[in-house]
Amino acid sequence: MSHRAGRTRWRRFAVVLVPGVAACATVGVAMAQGVLAASFFISGQKFQLYAETLTARGFSLYGMVDVTRKHELVPVVVSGFRHATINTLCQSVVVDVPVLGTQTLRLTGGSGRPVETSNFYIDATAESVGEGNFTGLDIGVAQGALTKGPVRSGDRNSQFFDPDGVGQQATSTVLNDVRVTAVAVSAGTFSIPGLRVRLRQGDHACF
Repeated sequence: MSHRAGRTRWRRFAVVLVPGVAACATVGVAMAQGVLAASFFISGQKFQLYAETLTARGFSLYGMVDVTRKHELVPVVVSGFRHATINTLCQSVVVDVPVLGTQTLRLTGGSGRPVETSNFYIDATAESVGEGNFTGLDIGVAQGALTKGPVRSGDRNSQFFDPDGVGQQATSTVLNDVRVTAVAVSAGTFSIPGLRVRLRQGDHACF
């Protein structure tokens, strides 16, 4: 890692931030007893998200725990982008359908004109970036003190959000060859030029 004019450049970028297992277990018991209510349930199905290039203003990264309808706890890393443009977007989910076999649902777009999105959040269980460039990077900032990038209002108020946990933020970032395994994606706005949605027989995941 080298520092030049306030910019940090990583040839390989991978981050794992997960809350403590003991804390997860405690909250899980409370939910099962009806003490805590989850405001957002995920399906638990993992899917792939690929971007050839993602350019963003206002980046944040913090740990959270998502919850399924069966009250299963899924530790995730949330990447937040205040405003982002994406070149060549692919999203895929592979499912096994009785009788029909393996099916892949693929969403693609942004090949001609870039995808534009604001208040964009990815809840990931694994992610890698071929190359990442960051400007105004802070690593080790308290999650409750994140200001350069967005934090979902629902996350800040969640019992799973640790304001003293380790977070990361940057004024801007450019990420190339982004490969994410996610359980949820949300955005305030999401504009996808050239949107195509296809259902294909077999495994045709994005990567």
